[in-house]
Amino acid sequence: MKQRSNKKSKKKQKKVSIGKEYIFICYFFVMIFVGMIGYMVYFHFNMSREFQNSAYNTRAKSAAEKVIRGEILAADGEVLAETKVDSDGTETRVYPYDDLFAHVVGYTYQGGTGLESSQNYNLLTSDAFILDQIKWEFQDVKKKGDNVVTTLDVDVQKALSSAIGDYKGAGVVIEADTGKVLAMVSKPDFNPNTVEKKYEKLIADEDNSPLLNRAASGLYPPGSTFKIVTSLAYYRQYGKPTGFSYDCNGEITVDDHTIHCYKNETHGMQDFTELFANSCNAGFASVGLTIKKNEFMSAAESLLFNSDLPSPVRYKSSRFTLNNESGTALTMQTSIGQGNTLVTPYHMCLITAAIANDGALMKPYLVDRIENDSGTVIKSYEPASYGLLMEKDEASFLQGLMRATVEEGTGSKLNGASYTAYGKTGTADFDSDHGKPHSWFVGYAEKDGKKIAVSVIVEASGAGSKYAVPAAKKAFDAYFE
Repeated sequence: MKQRSNKKSKKKQKKVSIGKEYIFICYFFVMIFVGMIGYMVYFHFNMSREFQNSAYNTRAKSAAEKVIRGEILAADGEVLAETKVDSDGTETRVYPYDDLFAHVVGYTYQGGTGLESSQNYNLLTSDAFILDQIKWEFQDVKKKGDNVVTTLDVDVQKALSSAIGDYKGAGVVIEADTGKVLAMVSKPDFNPNTVEKKYEKLIADEDNSPLLNRAASGLYPPGSTFKIVTSLAYYRQYGKPTGFSYDCNGEITVDDHTIHCYKNETHGMQDFTELFANSCNAGFASVGLTIKKNEFMSAAESLLFNSDLPSPVRYKSSRFTLNNESGTALTMQTSIGQGNTLVTPYHMCLITAAIANDGALMKPYLVDRIENDSGTVIKSYEPASYGLLMEKDEASFLQGLMRATVEEGTGSKLNGASYTAYGKTGTADFDSDHGKPHSWFVGYAEKDGKKIAVSVIVEASGAGSKYAVPAAKKAFDAYFE
């Protein structure tokens, strides 16, 4: 009896053991299945559009055989890119404004760039009226692709491009309270109508790099525009600079390192607002030495240095390297926007837009809506908040400094216009052989409840007040007047 009982007990244990193995295997495959479902959901919402947009995707190539690529339009409906079809069926992509929107609209050759690349899927999708689609199927003709209506303002783009002229440089204009990108200019540029014929020559031109979108991917020393960041760091550490004063004699020397004001100008006794408005290098080098390194780093990184940026275009991240190990010379240089700090015009425009919007940055966007060939809206895009870059009182402090720059400082060419302007000029040294510096201006203007932020750099041209400020003024005038 005992032997039978033991045998039954062993069989039970064996069954329990086998049951556990089956349960483990079942759970294992369920986990794999759930993981695959999770990845498919993630891919659909985060990665699928990127793959679909690729001109190298076979699905995109297949769509191009059935759909005539849609148009890219400015905010007012002006055609920026369209496909012309000859009588023999030959399709040619045409850019009516030639080089004006070259970098932001882009081209389709070699995988495409700009909006031609990022909106590839929408341009090769047809949401035309169903009866029209049926008719085209029976006639064996291509469907008409959807149109992409952008936020771009033709007048502002023209004004900014004309203002930069034959210089190398870049400019960005963003509507501060919505995030709409109104203009994006990069010089030298190219004609997308002829890019296929001249592609090898354009690629080989390393001196000018005409295919580079300097607005979003050109890294420059920010010069005195960086005093915005230095001022924010100072304010966070000390609060309002009540009672602050600095006596400028045109230069400052600390630990055998000397910083000069532009053209050795002597500013005399300055309060903090005057120091900013007159862009006193000696004063700001002194201010920078009083700021804790971690406070400086924190201020820069809160303004998205060394970080990813919200962007509808490809870009390069800006760089800020000051830390607790940095010496006196680098600290002084960094405080006035020199040293190792590098930034793009696009990034400076984001910072300026956030200041104009009381510290809140709106997500920049280039596409207002997608329409089918008859103008019916398929999808529209609304303003969305990215987040706070600074508190409202901090933004208000910077607004006061930037207003003083226009009223009584280096940005005075903007004073007296029909709109109220705020800004900061910059003159950035970049050539060890002491060639002409880069000319910078970042600022914003407001009128009748509307605010636009502008960032402009004119390479190797001279003082910011002489070249970049007039360029920004043309953009402001085009928008407001």
